Amino acid sequence: MRWDDLFDDLEAQLAAAERDEALAQVAERTRAERAQVGWFDRVAAAVGESVDCMTPAGPVQGRIADLGKDWLVIEESGRGSAIVPASAVVSIGGLGRRSDKATTPARRFGLGVALRAVSRDRSPVAVHDIAGGLWVGTIDFVGSDHLEVVLHPADALPRGAAVSGRRVVPWSSIAIVRRIG
Repeated sequence: MRWDDLFDDLEAQLAAAERDEALAQVAERTRAERAQVGWFDRVAAAVGESVDCMTPAGPVQGRIADLGKDWLVIEESGRGSAIVPASAVVSIGGLGRRSDKATTPARRFGLGVALRAVSRDRSPVAVHDIAGGLWVGTIDFVGSDHLEVVLHPADALPRGAAVSGRRVVPWSSIAIVRRIG
């Protein structure tokens, strides 16, 4: 019986060591997989969820409605929608722990294409820049790295005396583009 007890004990020790090694490998793989996940992957996994996004121009709170390769749209309760360039996100709250590296953005196009669509729509917008500037009007055109806003009151057409000027805003300076109305 003593030999059986000894062998049983050795077998239990071996099984425990194998179990500990397997758990260590799982933990290491989990850490390695998490290290491959970017913050925008976590945003992509949260489309449809409510978030609190901080930008240099202030907070944007609401539901992530859409996502492109370098921008997101947040539907703000009572305010409409806001395009936030990924480069303007200072921090974001409300993301779950879930992330899926395989998740692809809902839209494959970049910020320029999204802004050109807004320009074609001719809706009045409020463009907030990273320095705290606010430019209200209509996006007249979108270049390769900037947009130009025709400045006018949100309730007026961009014509004649309603136009107070034009403002060029480089994409790198855009914090938020909010649709007005």
